[in-house]
Amino acid sequence: MDKDMSDRELKEAFVSNLNGTSLGEVSLGCFLAPLCLLSRGLVLVIYHLCQGILPLSSKVHLLLDFSIVILPLVLSCTILSDILHLVIVSMVAVNITLLIYVYHIKKRSICLPVQSEIKNFLSMNLEMNRVPFVTVFRVLVNVKTAISILAVDFSVFPRRYAKTETYGTGVMDFGVGAYILANSLVCPEVRKKEGQVSTFSDVFKQLLSVWPLIFLGMARLISLKVSGYHEHVSEYGVHWNFFFTLAIVRMVASVLLAIFPVKKSWILGFIIAVAYQMTLEATELKSFIQDSDRTRGFLSANKEGLFSVIGYIAIYMVGVQIGFYVMKSRTLVKDWIKAICNLLLGSVVLWVFLYLCQAFVEPVSRRMANLSFCIWTVAQSLLFLSLLSIADLILAFAKMLSNCSLVSCSWDPVKNSNPESVVLHKEVKWKLEGLCLIQAVNRNQLLFFMLANVMTGLTNVLVDTVSSHDLIAVCILISYMFITSLITYVLHRKEITLKFW
Repeated sequence: MDKDMSDRELKEAFVSNLNGTSLGEVSLGCFLAPLCLLSRGLVLVIYHLCQGILPLSSKVHLLLDFSIVILPLVLSCTILSDILHLVIVSMVAVNITLLIYVYHIKKRSICLPVQSEIKNFLSMNLEMNRVPFVTVFRVLVNVKTAISILAVDFSVFPRRYAKTETYGTGVMDFGVGAYILANSLVCPEVRKKEGQVSTFSDVFKQLLSVWPLIFLGMARLISLKVSGYHEHVSEYGVHWNFFFTLAIVRMVASVLLAIFPVKKSWILGFIIAVAYQMTLEATELKSFIQDSDRTRGFLSANKEGLFSVIGYIAIYMVGVQIGFYVMKSRTLVKDWIKAICNLLLGSVVLWVFLYLCQAFVEPVSRRMANLSFCIWTVAQSLLFLSLLSIADLILAFAKMLSNCSLVSCSWDPVKNSNPESVVLHKEVKWKLEGLCLIQAVNRNQLLFFMLANVMTGLTNVLVDTVSSHDLIAVCILISYMFITSLITYVLHRKEITLKFW
C-alpha cells in the first residue's frame, strides 16, 4: 500500500508545479500539422500523376494518413521536441520540392509561366460543401490532445509542454482552450441558415444534448476515486474534470446565444472575459482560487474548474463569431485569400493585446482562465486556422496544376462544369472521404477523445510511465495512437456514427 501511494505521489509530482514554455515555441508547433497535411496531399497528387491509380486500398490510406499526419505529431512532442525548428524547416523544403515537381510534370503537357498559373488560380472557384480547414482544425486539436494526455506521463515528453501550475503557457494549456474553441466553430447556432434564430425548443435540445458529457464526467470521477489513479487537483479540483467544463460551457452558451445575436457574439465574449478579469482584480477571488486549502466545501474543493468555466464561455462565444465568419459562403480563391488575411490580421491584433495584457494586468493562467488566457487561446487558434487554410490553398493550387483532385479533406478547384464529370467527381470524392483517417476522427470525435482517455488510464495502470526509457515510451505512444486511430477508422469504414443523442 505504501508503495502504491508513493507511486501515485510520484506521478502527481511529475505533472505538477510546472511553468510552461515561451509563446514562440507554442506558435512554432502550429506550423508542423499544416506542413504534414500539405505533404500528404502532394504525395497523393504525385502518385496519381505517376501511376494514375487512386484511391488506393483502405489499409494503404490508413497507413499513409497515420505515417504522414499523426506520427510526426507524436515525434514532435517527444524525441524531436528539441529540434522542432529543424524538422519544420526540413518539411518546408520537402514541400517546396514536391510542389516544384508537380509544376515540372505539368510543363510537359502545357507550358505556362508560373505567373499565368497563379492568375488563373486566383480567378477559380473552390468546390466545397463545408470548409475543409475547419474540419481539419477540429480533428487535429483532438488528435494533439489525445497524444498529450498520455505523453505527459512519460519523461520523454518535455515538462515545459505540460500544463502549468498557476501562470505560464504550456502546449497542453493551449490545447484545453483550443478544444473549447474547436467545438464552438461548428455549433448549431453557427450552422443555422441566414435569418434563423434559436427558439426555446432549440435551446432545450441543446441542454439535453450534453448528457453524454455529464455521464462521461461522472464515469471519469468515479473511476478515478475507485482506482486511486493519480490526480493533479489544481487542474480542475477534487471532483471536477474537463467533461463537466465542456457540458456547462455548452449549456450556458446555448442560452446566451438564444438571447444575443450570433453575429455579435464576440462582443459578449469580450465583455465576459473583461468582467471576469476585473472581478479577479477587485475581489479576493484570485487569492481564493490560488489558495491550496480545499476543506471549505464543494466550491473550495473545485474552485479551478468552477471559476475557469467563465473564461471558457468567453472563448466559446468568440469562437462562435469566428465560425460564423469562416462559414460564410465564398467560392472564389481570391475571396478566401482575403478572408485568410483577415484571420491573420485578427491574430496579430490579439497578440498585441496579449503583450499589453501580460505587461499591465497579469500573465496567462490556464488555471483561472483569465483574460490573458482567453486572448492567447483565440490568437493562437486564429494563427493555427490561418496556417491550415494556407496549406489547403497551396494544395488546391497543386491540384489545379496536376488536374488531380483526389485528395480528401481539402478544397477542389472547379474546372469542368460538365454534369457527368461533376457526378463522377462526387462519387470518387465520396469514396476517398470513406478512406480518410481525418474524416474517421471527424465522424466520431467524442468517441475518439473517450477512447484516448480510457487507453491512457489503462496504460498508466500497466506501465511505469515515469521510469520508462524514452524509446519504449515513444513505441507505446505510437502504438496507443495507432490502436485509437484504427478503431475509429474501422467504424468509419462501416459508416458507424456513435452519436445517439
